[in-house]
Amino acid sequence: MAEAEGATEGTPRRRGWWFQFPAPLREVAWVRLVGSIGAGGVLYLTPMVFHQQAFSAASVTQGVALAALAGTGGRFLSGWLLDRGLNCSVPVLLAALTALLADVRLLGALDLPAYLQGQLLMGVSMGLYWPAIELAVPLSCQQGAHTIPSARGYALVRSADAAGIATGALLGAGLAAAGQLRWIYGVDMVCLAAMALLLVLRPLPNPKRRAVGSGLELGSGWWRPLLPVLAVALLATALPALMQSALPLDLVRGGLERQALPESVGALLIGLKLGLLLLIQWPVGQALARRPVRVGLGLSLAAFALGTALLGASALSGAGLVLVLLAQIPLAFGEAAFLPVASEAVVEITPPQHRGLAMALFSQCFALSALTAPLLAGLALDRQGHGVGVWFTAAALCLGGQLLVQRIRPRSLVAA
Repeated sequence: MAEAEGATEGTPRRRGWWFQFPAPLREVAWVRLVGSIGAGGVLYLTPMVFHQQAFSAASVTQGVALAALAGTGGRFLSGWLLDRGLNCSVPVLLAALTALLADVRLLGALDLPAYLQGQLLMGVSMGLYWPAIELAVPLSCQQGAHTIPSARGYALVRSADAAGIATGALLGAGLAAAGQLRWIYGVDMVCLAAMALLLVLRPLPNPKRRAVGSGLELGSGWWRPLLPVLAVALLATALPALMQSALPLDLVRGGLERQALPESVGALLIGLKLGLLLLIQWPVGQALARRPVRVGLGLSLAAFALGTALLGASALSGAGLVLVLLAQIPLAFGEAAFLPVASEAVVEITPPQHRGLAMALFSQCFALSALTAPLLAGLALDRQGHGVGVWFTAAALCLGGQLLVQRIRPRSLVAA
C-alpha cells in the first residue's frame, strides 16, 4: 500500500487530476465532502422544517442565533488546543459526536424548547469543527512528496464543501417533495458516522506546537494585521447566514408582489444556488489563488451586493421568481470567491504557531454573523411581512465593505 501511494504521489499527471494533490489533503477533502452532505440539508432547510411546525420567523432565527452563540466557546477551545499540538482529528470527532446528539433532538422536536436545545448542540459542534478542519488544510498541503500552496488547497476543499452541501440540499428537496423533510437529520446522522470512520482510519495532521508557557500572547500584537480581514469576514459571513435562515422563510412567505412558494420549490431554489456554487467553486478558487487576497474579497462583496439587491427587487414584482433565480448567480460567485480567499488570507498573515487561534477568530466571524443577522432579519420579516428591507440593507452594507477591503495589506507585506 505504501509503495502504491508513493507511486501515486510520484506520478500525479498520469494518475489523473485528483492525484496532483498530497494524500493528506485528499483525506481532508473526503472528510469535508461526507460531512457537508449531511450539513447541506440541516443548515439550509432547518428553517423550513420548523416553519411547518408553525414557528414564527423570530423563533426560527432565534434558534440559528443560539447555535452561533453556543459555538463561541467551542471555537476558542478548539483553537487553543490546536496551538498546543492536538491532532486536528480530535476536535472534529468531538464535533461529530455533538452533532449526532443534536440531530436526535431536532428529529423529534415538536416545540420551541426542544428546537432550541438541538440548535444549541449543533452550534457547539460547529464551533469545535471549523478551526480544526480549516487548519488541517495548510498542514496537509505541506506533506507528501509534492507540496502545494495552501491557496490551491483551500480551493480544493471548498469545492468538496460545495459538492457536499449541494448534494445534501438536493436530498432535502427530495425529502420535502415526499413530505418527509424532517429526515434531513437522519441523513446527517449517517454522514457523521461515515466521517468519524474516515477519521479513525486515517487521522488528520498534527499542527505546529507553540512553546509551553507562551499563553495566548494577545499582547504581542500578532492578531492586529488580521483585523481588516476579520472585519470583511464579519460582513461577508452574514450573507450565508441569511441564505440559511431568512431566504427560506422569505420564499415560503412571499413578497409584496411575489407569490409565496411551496416548501419543496423553495428547497429546489436553494439547491440551485448550491449546485451553481459546486460548478464554479473550483475554477473561481483556482483563479483567485493566483491573485492578491484583496482582489478576491473585493469581488466577493460586489457580487453579494448585486445578488441581495436582486432579491430585494424580486419582492416588488409579480415575476419576482425570475429575479430570485438571477440572484443565485452573483450570490454563488460571491460565496465561491470569499470562502477560500478569506481562509488563505488568515494563513498568510498569521505566524504558524498562532494559526489555531487565528482560525478560531476567523470562524468566530461566522458565529457572530449567524448570531446577529438572522435575529434582525427574523424581526424584520415578522414586522414587515417581506424581505425588501433585509436584502436592500445587505446590499448597501456589502458596497460599503469595499472600504474595509482596501485596508488589507498585499501579500508581499504580510509575510507569515
